[in-house]
Amino acid sequence: MNNVENIRELKFSDHYKRMWPFVKPYWVRAVFAVALSIPIGALDAVVALALKPFMDVVLVEKSVSAASYIPFMIVGFTIVQGILNYMATYMNAWVGAKITMDMKKALYHRLLGLDCSFFDQNNSGFIVQRFASDADAACTSLIDNVKLFVSRLFSSLSLIGVLIYNSWQLSIIAIIVLVCALMPLAQVKRRIKQVILRGVTEGSKILTKYNETYAGAKTIASYNLQQRMFASFSDTLKVIFKLGIKMVQKTAWMTPLMHVVISVGIAAVIGYGSYLIVDHKITSGNFVSFLTALIMLYGPIKGIGKNYNAVMVSFMAIERVTDILEMEPSVKNKKNAKILSAGHKDISFRHVNFEYVKGVPVLKDICLDVKGGSTIAFVGNSGGGKSTLVSLLPRFYDVTSGSICIDDVNIKDYTLESLRDNIAVVFQDNFLFSGTIRDNILLGKADATDEEIHKALKMAYLDDFVSTLEHGIDTDIGERGTLLSGGQQQRLAIARAFIKNAPIVVLDEATSALDNKSEAVVQKAIDNLMQDRTVFVIAHRLSTVKNADRIVVINDGEVIEAGTHEELMAIPNGAYQALYNAQFKNKAA
Repeated sequence: MNNVENIRELKFSDHYKRMWPFVKPYWVRAVFAVALSIPIGALDAVVALALKPFMDVVLVEKSVSAASYIPFMIVGFTIVQGILNYMATYMNAWVGAKITMDMKKALYHRLLGLDCSFFDQNNSGFIVQRFASDADAACTSLIDNVKLFVSRLFSSLSLIGVLIYNSWQLSIIAIIVLVCALMPLAQVKRRIKQVILRGVTEGSKILTKYNETYAGAKTIASYNLQQRMFASFSDTLKVIFKLGIKMVQKTAWMTPLMHVVISVGIAAVIGYGSYLIVDHKITSGNFVSFLTALIMLYGPIKGIGKNYNAVMVSFMAIERVTDILEMEPSVKNKKNAKILSAGHKDISFRHVNFEYVKGVPVLKDICLDVKGGSTIAFVGNSGGGKSTLVSLLPRFYDVTSGSICIDDVNIKDYTLESLRDNIAVVFQDNFLFSGTIRDNILLGKADATDEEIHKALKMAYLDDFVSTLEHGIDTDIGERGTLLSGGQQQRLAIARAFIKNAPIVVLDEATSALDNKSEAVVQKAIDNLMQDRTVFVIAHRLSTVKNADRIVVINDGEVIEAGTHEELMAIPNGAYQALYNAQFKNKAA
């Protein structure tokens, strides 16, 4: 789902079906808004129709008084048209905003339920484009153009009625020219589809550039990457510029072509109309009324190409939006899934194999049994699969083959919510949300009391720091916790995990990014968190896992050794012994 070019082409009926669930709650207002566009368009014919009696009475019969009502009638109908136009614009804006809001909520709900693999495969710009910008393009632009289309449709029908009323002979010419002018539109969608799709892709790259500049500001500064980032940004803008010019090349010809075709039609009408007047088949009033209606009919047609392009963009946005909404995450609840209750659990990995990319194994036939309440540590070379293994436990990903069981029940048989409620994860780089210390701790337990919060802070060795803050736990920590030090961020994440009170804890290199002083404090907090829980620890610093009930060495996706610290150190030329000696020799040096 990471390739926008994979969107399939849909018929108009498909667009209707896909949009209907969002339109349905507001269909009465939507129909009313569309219905208002009917008289708005139809009233365009009033001016043209009024010219016949005006011309015949005033210019031919030389009687002003008999036609004195016509100017007032035109003004009156125009006022009515203006009021209806305001009402239609307001109602369309209301309906469009509501549909857009519902669509964005549906998209965000879908985003929250997607697999971790989706976020691995797609950059932030792509996600913002597909989950936010496309909803605006799909709804707001389409609603505006529907109003315009309906009003112009009924304007055209009413004006065609005026044409036929004044002269059926001239009407034939006018309608033939109208059809010829509209025929090129049939070729436009095929011409512009790929350009629009590429524009979406490149536009998402721009959003990614902004996000990377914000998140990587310090890296950019420290490596003096400003010129390189600017050059990359400029290259993307150049591609977008070329796509924009290509769009103009593929569509801009329509307006002048229509202009030429329409001018031919007007010329033909004037030429043949002159003959009909002289031959007394129509009056001067008929001709002036006909010509006015014709110009009013042809005028909007000249610019219809631009509106048609906007409708095509909206239709393609609908396709992209509904493709997202129809996505099914691969990690989801089974039918009739069980609820995993709280308590200490025995966990077993049974012949677990896993691949991020098909044919490239990351974990190979992992078999482990973990007793409830015990601590198991994973060590080994970088990229060996340790973090991947623990990511399978809360089902961030599903195993490729084999199974992970809790109390002899496959974790796929439990609901995702109950499974993850029983697991607290502390990462190396924990994500903190903008807001206060309280807000971030309450993510672990929404209804926690102040007493529980303060206990969690104390167990995380964060209470002394919080007591020095003017606003205490209601202190704002900035986006991603930027106002806190690394150690404080880590301890806040531990407090969040502590208040969750889950029976299973995963510590994924929770201290590796800290200095020795911070690590010592965080390690104390971790020791508190580990009490009376089943704990999975990933660590590069072997001094932090010496006391684990079991240490498992994983290299290149396979279990090489397993045992206590003493057992592993007793293995001659063992992998763990080599890692341990290397670390402590380096320290000694």
